[in-house]
This record gives sequence, C-alpha cells and structure tokens, in this order.
Amino acid sequence: MDTPRITPVADRAILVVFADDITEAAHEAVLRLDAALQDSAAPGIVETVPAFVSLLIVFDPIRTDHNAVAGLVRASLSRPAARTASPQIHDIAVCYDGDLAPDLDDVARLAGMSRDAAIAAHLAGDYSIFMYGFAPGYAYMAGVPESLRLDRKQSARRGVPAGSVLIAGPQCLVSTLTMPTGWWVIGRSDATILRDDPERQFLFDVGDRVRFRRVRRDELKGPANG
Repeated sequence: MDTPRITPVADRAILVVFADDITEAAHEAVLRLDAALQDSAAPGIVETVPAFVSLLIVFDPIRTDHNAVAGLVRASLSRPAARTASPQIHDIAVCYDGDLAPDLDDVARLAGMSRDAAIAAHLAGDYSIFMYGFAPGYAYMAGVPESLRLDRKQSARRGVPAGSVLIAGPQCLVSTLTMPTGWWVIGRSDATILRDDPERQFLFDVGDRVRFRRVRRDELKGPANG
C-alpha cells in the first residue's frame, strides 16, 4: 500500500497498518513511527505496541481522541524519519542434540539437506525481533533462511518444554512456557527471556537482533540441560 491504513480500535486505540505482507521495509516503518511517537511525548498516548507490519497506539480517551491521534500519526509520518535506537545484539545458546530437537531430522529431510546442514543454515540466519505475542515472552523473530522455511506442522506437539527453539515459515522463537505448538522444534536454549524486573520484563526489545550459537548439552544451564 502507498500510505499506511489508520483504523480506529474500540474507544481508546488506533491501528496503523503499513503493509499486508511481512517485509523488512514495513517493519522498519513501524519502528520509525514508534520512535517518533516516543520522542513526541504527546499527551494522552498511553502505550504503543509494534507488530510485524502495524503499530497499535493506545490512548486515554479522556485526554484525546481517535481524530487527534490519527492527526499526530500523519504529522509524524510527514516529518523526516525519526532515528530508531541502535538494536542490541543478543548471543543465544542453542543445543541441537537428539531429544532436545525432536523435529530437526524431519526439517532436514523436508528441506532436502543433512541434519548438520540444517543446523548450519539455522545458525546462519539473520534474526531480528519483530514483535511479542501469543504467550508471555514469545518474541517473534524474522530471519529464518529460505532453505528452512516450512509451513507449520499439520498437528501440534503437546508438552513442548520452555526454552525450545521453534521455526515456522520465516519466523523463529524461543519458547518461555511448556505448552503445545505446531511449529517445528529444532533445539533447546537456556536463555532467560522472562525477567523478574518490572522495569524490563523481557530480555529482548522489538528491533533487537539475535545470533544463535551452538553449544553442547552439558553447556546448557538449569532445566534446559536435561
């Protein structure tokens, strides 16, 4: 789309949509608008929630309204692009051993490569945090290499442990809770993404980048080493 789509959401939010498909350009536009709104310190803005190609802007309906916030968005978009914060780069350990990676052999087979080649492809991905969603601490990363992009599985696996490294399509994440998933489980990490810190509840910020580093099972800490 040539210009973003601005849509009212209930009585206290608007949604700004930059594209219908996930692209790096659309997500960069989301981050630029988010940065501009943070810099503006506009009265009445309560929260901004970035996603793949959209930004949800929550406001206090006693202090402002949909039209005023939409006007603020248009004014922000008409100005030179705001400078986004420099992304932090996170080094995340992952073990691809046996039972910690129950879907890795199937992923390699469907991708037409060996297990080691599939691991190498995953490690070579250029990952960035696009959004949080679905469950606490679920940081959706873009950047899975084309060679590993598979549709979700036809049936979910139950009881997938926290710390599992999952892929589906162009996306990757490290789970934070034990729960079912239809994504492909290709490894295990000991990264602590949920934090006991009210000022910073998650390890990653949207826009941060991730590099995966292969480790042995005995190098993982805590329950992940099991």
